[in-house]
Parts: sequence; C-alpha cells; structure tokens
Amino acid sequence: MPELPEVETVVRQLRAPLVGRTLTGVRVSWPATVARPSPAAFRRGALGRRVTGLSRRGKYFVIELDGDPVGGAAEGPLAERRPDRLLVGHLRMTGRMSVEDDPEPPFTRASFALDDGRHLVFRDVRKFGRLALVRRLDEILPPLGPEPLGGHGFPELDADWLAAALRSRRRQLKPLLLDQSFLAGLGNIYVDESLHRARLHPLRSSDRVGRDGAARLATAIRQVLTEAIAKQGSSFDAFYRTPEGRPGDYQHEFRVYGRTGQPCPRCGAAIRRMVVGQRGTHYCGRCQRAPRTRTPA
Repeated sequence: MPELPEVETVVRQLRAPLVGRTLTGVRVSWPATVARPSPAAFRRGALGRRVTGLSRRGKYFVIELDGDPVGGAAEGPLAERRPDRLLVGHLRMTGRMSVEDDPEPPFTRASFALDDGRHLVFRDVRKFGRLALVRRLDEILPPLGPEPLGGHGFPELDADWLAAALRSRRRQLKPLLLDQSFLAGLGNIYVDESLHRARLHPLRSSDRVGRDGAARLATAIRQVLTEAIAKQGSSFDAFYRTPEGRPGDYQHEFRVYGRTGQPCPRCGAAIRRMVVGQRGTHYCGRCQRAPRTRTPA
C-alpha cells in the first residue's frame, strides 16, 4: 500500500498539470470507488470546479477545488482562495492518479476531463481505492496523528514530542508506529527502515525507549521519509508508478525491508523476519537488541 513518500510524490507531480485547470467533465465507471457522496452527487459537485491546490494528509491526497462555474470570473489569485470542496483520495493497494491524453486507459475507475483537453484519471486494478468529495477533511478522514515532516498545522517531528508520546503509552514500537492516530503516513516499509536506523527492536515497549532512543527514532523517521521522497517512493511490485509513469527508486536503498537472510549494512549479521501484528517485520538481531522480558510483580 502506498505510504507517505509515494503519496507525496503523487501530489508533487500532479501540481503542475492540475493547478489552475477546470474540471469540465466527470465520469465514474466503478461506483464503489466513490465513498462519499453518491456517484451522481459526486459528479455534480465536482463538475465545473477549478483546481486551486494539492496537498497530502497522512496517506491521503487532497485536491482543493473552488466554487466557480465553468468560465466564471475569478475573484483573486488562486493561491489566496479558500477551497470550496476537497477531492480526497486513498490509493490503497493498486490505485494510481495521473494526467493523461486518453480519457479511459485500462482499469480506469473515475476520470475528470480538464479544460486543456487532457484528463485526470484514477486507475485501480483491484478496485480498493476510494475517492470522496467533501467540504472538510474531518468529514471523511479517520483521526490522524501529527505529520512526521510537518504540515497541516503540525511542526516537524522532534525528539521532545516523540519521547513524551512514547512514554505516555505502553505498546510495542512496531504496532504503535503503524497506528495512524499516533503518527500519520508511516506504513510497514518505512517503520522497519526507521527502527533499524534508530537501533530499536520492533517489540520494544514504547515506554522503555528513553530520551536518547526517541531522539534517534525521530531523526531516523525524518531521514527515511525525506530520502524516500527524493527517490519518488518505493516500487516492489508492478502496481506503484508515479503520475509520470515511472517506478520509485527507494527500494534499492532498503537496509532491512524484504532483505531476509542478507547481511545487515551496519554490522553484517543476517537480516531476520518475524510477524508482528500480522505484518511481516524485518530487523537485525544484532543492531536491534531484543527487549528483556518484564518480570511480573
């Protein structure tokens, strides 16, 4: 499933071809793709609106739309206008957003005609992806934690906040970091990579990490996500492609994820795999020491 770096890549690459364009047509070919409102209301609500911006919240992309009709006069610079509607989407396993000349390439579930003759297309092989048209994010998004790289009113993740947040809970690190209500945008790949850089075992209890461990983890999360965005995300199957049609490159930088039995780049020990919360988890048993078992009172 695309995580923060992949969705951020989608948002960045779609800004140039979309911002300032007007949606002159809306087609929904797979009704279940529209989570809210009904497909008919979705079409009516999006038609004729101008794209004023794109952003990301966690693993969701957000396309900001104004309320002008087709050909309506603008009241001011697009950058200064408050969006009237938000087109919110989640790619799930195999979703992909792109601007195309073809209005309906294979596996298209929804498409939006643009006033320059091209089309914003949502393709999804497995049909798990979802789109919604809302006025506010809280109408459709579940409760989400802070953004690790800042944004939406959150500062960039720092050691002080993370240390206090970890200390206030008593959960294993891997499931906690996957919890989107704790920290938004992280998934299986980037949690494994961040924990390895921070030299923290996936099963360590969050309240036993300590200030130094929290500082290492905050730095590792920021570094991993920033590097992955620079590489346009990770492609480890045939599904994730950027809006420009290219695979991401960060999979070539993995230190532990998917490298079971291969040497750890830090110490040379074989990378191990276990299942934590039904998720395949990769780690180095030497660099990431297993936590001691608590002694019952």
